[in-house]
Amino acid sequence: MSGLVLKLSPKERVLINGAVIENGDRRSRLSIVTPNANILRLRDAIHPDEVNTPVRRVCYIAQLVLSGDTAPEDAKMPLLRGIEQLSQVLTDMDSRNLLNDASNWVLEAQYYQALKSLRGLLPREERLLAGREQ
Repeated sequence: MSGLVLKLSPKERVLINGAVIENGDRRSRLSIVTPNANILRLRDAIHPDEVNTPVRRVCYIAQLVLSGDTAPEDAKMPLLRGIEQLSQVLTDMDSRNLLNDASNWVLEAQYYQALKSLRGLLPREERLLAGREQ
């Protein structure tokens, strides 16, 4: 994760290599210079009970790598399969770009960036599912 800069709000929590770190009373910036550090903003974390849609399932796999609950080598193929399945349904150009980016990040073992790309699909999925319920 060389060169990653996290901008944290007051009292915001982040998981870095398995340790929960809480920011102080002021906004701050952290520069992560260690390559391949596992980082997860806890405000972005998906609770296991919320893993109830296709995009959330794929995001959750990436999240498990970042939290240290799954080894990257065990998550790589399920993530790539999930991304491939999503690409068969989300066919608009913006979704395809996010899925291609996510796939490339997984291949480079950059799971934070992969999760970031996949999270970009959540609003689209929500709109599609809301339209289906009507």
